Amino acid sequence: MTINELTPKPTVKLQFKLVSFKTVPQENGCYILTTFDNTILYIGLATNLNKRFKQHLDNPEKTNPTSEGKAIWFYFTTFDPRNLQKLERTWLNQFSDKHGRLPILNKVNSPIG
Repeated sequence: MTINELTPKPTVKLQFKLVSFKTVPQENGCYILTTFDNTILYIGLATNLNKRFKQHLDNPEKTNPTSEGKAIWFYFTTFDPRNLQKLERTWLNQFSDKHGRLPILNKVNSPIG
């Protein structure tokens, strides 16, 4: 599944590289890691997108290639903290409905809030 198949679509796209971290806001939001061709590898939420971006860059599981490709893009949308779980769950459900599973780098489903 690619980014273009999600509703709503994330609003910002950055390279998943250290040079991009200054551009990521320290705000609440939901985000997606994708391959070069926008295949979704991971869907998450954060109370501080900037901090979470850096945590993922320090995690070899998120930076090393997977059987579906390597994380190249970081898409995100800043979002109302009261609805973060709902947006993340919406994206995860859309992915699961199409593939019958979570994205390859997601280990657990979003809590129902």
